[in-house]
Amino acid sequence: VQLQASGGGLVQAGGSLRLSCAASIRTSNNYYVGWFRQAPGKEREFVAAIKRRGGYTYYADSVKGRFTISRDNAWSTVYLQMNSLQPEDTAVYYCAVAIGTILSQVRVITEYDNWGQGTQVTVSS
Repeated sequence: VQLQASGGGLVQAGGSLRLSCAASIRTSNNYYVGWFRQAPGKEREFVAAIKRRGGYTYYADSVKGRFTISRDNAWSTVYLQMNSLQPEDTAVYYCAVAIGTILSQVRVITEYDNWGQGTQVTVSS
């Protein structure tokens, strides 16, 4: 599994960014691609995930209605569209893959054992 996140930057509050996660995943098992973020001095937290089989999506309550996770047809890139960004969204954002994880664990960070490098998102007030 190889993952590479990109698309971060500096944006004003209320603005939008789209993050991309280029993914090379070769498995016959079901898997989830997730986005996580880590703000300075805080623990890494779940943001969103998408399921390979069926394309179901899952969100943290803090981003529901503002962020949208999606993928291209080939599942080679997973996107995180972030709208109505707020200063509290400032963090390093990571994409990760969990292979064989069950639904109840999709938000659990330890289920993800393949990580890309992070991309910085900074939202100014």
